[in-house]
Amino acid sequence: MRIIAFRTLRSFWEKTESADSEISLRSWYYEAKNSEWKNANELKQLYKNASIIEDGKVVFNIKGNTYRLVVSIDYEYQVIFIRFIGTHKQYDKIDIKTI
Repeated sequence: MRIIAFRTLRSFWEKTESADSEISLRSWYYEAKNSEWKNANELKQLYKNASIIEDGKVVFNIKGNTYRLVVSIDYEYQVIFIRFIGTHKQYDKIDIKTI
């Protein structure tokens, strides 16, 4: 999978209040980058707690459910677009259908 854009994750963990997310985000990044999911069912085999949302969006729990990562996945072209990363409180304020 190609992930767009790693710098979004890096910018997030470089903030002092979310520095504890670096190891978990790097781990997710390398696992996802080396995956070749053909559909959401294959993704769920590795990430059982991931929430599959309509339009190819997926919500991952990061660092023991401390943070939420929302991505949009194009399985045909093997591309993941990072749409949002933040705390649960920040996640609760977004409209997942419009990000």
